[in-house]
Amino acid sequence: MSAPRASLSDSVLDVIGNTPLVDLARITRDIDGRIFAKLEFLNPGYSKKDRIARQMIEDAEASGALRPGDTVVELTSGNTGAGLAIVCAAKGYRFVAVMSRGNSRERARMMTALGAEVVLVDQGPDSRPGQVSGADLALVEARTREIVAERRAFRADQFQLEGNAKAHYRHTAPEIWRQAGGIDAFCDFIGSGGSFAGCARYFKERDSAIQCYVVEPQGAAAFAGGAVTRPNHKIQGGGYAMTELAQVDRALVDGCLQVSDTEAMAMARRLAREEGLFAGFSSGANLAAALQLLETAQPGARIAILLPDSGLKYLSAELWP
Repeated sequence: MSAPRASLSDSVLDVIGNTPLVDLARITRDIDGRIFAKLEFLNPGYSKKDRIARQMIEDAEASGALRPGDTVVELTSGNTGAGLAIVCAAKGYRFVAVMSRGNSRERARMMTALGAEVVLVDQGPDSRPGQVSGADLALVEARTREIVAERRAFRADQFQLEGNAKAHYRHTAPEIWRQAGGIDAFCDFIGSGGSFAGCARYFKERDSAIQCYVVEPQGAAAFAGGAVTRPNHKIQGGGYAMTELAQVDRALVDGCLQVSDTEAMAMARRLAREEGLFAGFSSGANLAAALQLLETAQPGARIAILLPDSGLKYLSAELWP
């Protein structure tokens, strides 16, 4: 009897990506249209950010900006940090994650377990735990720059480096296109904007009629030009009230949608209860936005969304009472 054919991976880096795409048929059973959810929480670090971590580090190695023995530093809400901790562990780099104390505790613990040094930055005086504002992010950015200068480190800057959008253009979007067999629309909650930018560019190159929508928190839709009345929204990982994002070409944006905290949490809970998909705040926001589209501008459409991270990262947060 012959031995089975080996299918070993050389490292954790080889199992980043190629996540499943699921038709949310239970949630849409009484609605005209379909929603396809990309299960990004099945990446090794339980989020879509594993993809950009690998791309940014590999790009830096190829350009000579990152060399053996160097230290990598980046600000994070937790997901990019976890991805970078995994990639740096596999490649032998020291990694320092800089994060607001307003993000959930699970994320800091995970990064520490993966060998990262985690620097927590106090929130501003008007902020609340679990509700990271643009002002809080500015404090984290300032501390990140100080650490980069002090340690002469490589900054894996997810807001600026082209590897962010490139990872989704090269991998995430082609996977969705292949798995779905075609889509009519795509909507995505924006933090750095990389997943929206990379996916939207790929989809529009395949079919210019595909409509691509940016998703922001209600009351903090600065990218859409709205007044920021709720900077301390609860949807972690984005909605930082930024009017411009270096990753996003506005020519790719066909519309902007807003989702309330209540809607995002309700939809994340529906994903868990009705589809068995345990995902986080931004996943709920993406689902809420897709349902908005099916009820208004895109009836009968096939809409692709990402489920960016796992509900396990929010067990201490209000998402799971």
